[in-house]
Amino acid sequence: MTAAPRTWLYALVVATIAFKLWLSVVFPITGDEAYFIYWGAVPAMGYYDHPPMVGWWLALLLKISESPWVLRLPVTLLPAVMALGLHAVLRRQGKVGEDKAALAALCVLLTPIHVWNIFITTDTPLALFSFLSGLAFWSAVRGGAIGERGVAGDDAHGWFALSGVLLGLAFLSKYFAVLLGFAYLVYMLASPRTTRNWTGLIVAFAAALPFVVLNLYWNYENCWDNLMFNLYNRHDGAGLSWRTPLLFVLVALYVLAPPALWALARRREWGGDGWVGRLRADADLRALVVIGGFPFVLFAMLSVVRQVGLHWVLSFVPFFFAACAFALDGKGMLRVARFLGIFSLIHVLAIGIAATQPIERWQHSKIYDGIVFHFRIHDILKELKQYEGEYELATDGYSAAVTESYYRGKYVFVFGEASSHARHDDIATDFRELAGKNILILRKSPPTDADYKPYFDSVEYRSFDLAGATFYVVLGKRFNYGQYRDSVLAKVRDRYYAIPRYLPQGACSFCERYFASSCPLR
Repeated sequence: MTAAPRTWLYALVVATIAFKLWLSVVFPITGDEAYFIYWGAVPAMGYYDHPPMVGWWLALLLKISESPWVLRLPVTLLPAVMALGLHAVLRRQGKVGEDKAALAALCVLLTPIHVWNIFITTDTPLALFSFLSGLAFWSAVRGGAIGERGVAGDDAHGWFALSGVLLGLAFLSKYFAVLLGFAYLVYMLASPRTTRNWTGLIVAFAAALPFVVLNLYWNYENCWDNLMFNLYNRHDGAGLSWRTPLLFVLVALYVLAPPALWALARRREWGGDGWVGRLRADADLRALVVIGGFPFVLFAMLSVVRQVGLHWVLSFVPFFFAACAFALDGKGMLRVARFLGIFSLIHVLAIGIAATQPIERWQHSKIYDGIVFHFRIHDILKELKQYEGEYELATDGYSAAVTESYYRGKYVFVFGEASSHARHDDIATDFRELAGKNILILRKSPPTDADYKPYFDSVEYRSFDLAGATFYVVLGKRFNYGQYRDSVLAKVRDRYYAIPRYLPQGACSFCERYFASSCPLR
């Protein structure tokens, strides 16, 4: 083989970044992104849904610009950072070789979701810090820096400590970082007894512990919001299903490349001793397979009762392709890289074609009103402009509220019970201050009297059409806070703020603000 793989790597780094920058400019900010951008506008030690890291990143970026392409720079650059980082590590490692190192990096770069994903979310810092933590852990279990010469002893503990710090930063991004910690433990258990460095693992976990304690303290002082959301409130639809495991199989095939999985499944790729013997004999391969594969095993188990999101698995994909570089020969890696290149090119062409179509092209889609809302948000705000000053602006859900907030430049709150997601509005909005005021609620579905008439002296319904989609406006005069508290807020308290008895009761602004009491127990 020639130096072509490295040349292709550098060329496609430039090409994919250019494509994602264009997409970042033309594609409007989504509801999830607007929600996290609001976090950045009000920096804090924590937020309702997840730990605060993405909010901290966006707080820094907002000081530069509020333009979408600037705020999306971390996710635009993330695949290139991971690909180039993996390439640098693998080529110095010595056992893989320059060409396979570049091909593994190309596989990371050309994973389709990395090519088209421009959405800045909690998964962005999670993927970065998990990737860096995994590289540091790999370095540590090899006895020192990843290079042609390893270093034993205390230097390895330094890499364990660095891995732990990065794991802690990943934990402050999203709780899925815990899966990486489990993978480190499984690696030790799967290794020959004489090579298990339990002291190093303890060092790693101890280095991550301060970040965990920080998050737990914030939760204790804030209704246990992160734990309540991730362990209880978001799982209403969970239950045994044959569909969710099938969907997970499709997710795994989408991000891991079928040619790579097929090649790894063939015994001849592993040699005479099979994959078990190869993994026991090769510490590098064993580390990469466990770090990249064990979280997928846990996701597969979870998929029996809950749908696994495509973005959930991104933190662990680079280690899969790094393992492929050890397990497959050069021709095998080239086939995988070519497949991903063609597959991603199909995505790019499809996106390019879709971008040339008028918005009305999607009028028969079930989510057409949402498409119009995001692509014509300025027209919607123009329609609502006539009510500003007389009415406080709200919506019936968080996605529309934060999207309006981003483009309006002024916060729009959520009226009603809404859903389990993104209840940070419970922290941001004080309904006591709205007592007696007029409130406008924008909806994408027709309103019902029961949702509004009990809470206002009078209610008027209006609607307007935009690009074939109908939006509804509720105009409520003189808000009845007391009735709203006893009906809506009381239901929210009992549904989302019933703290498990095993957790110590700390502060909770929601329960204390509206009911002057601690939260109920479940």
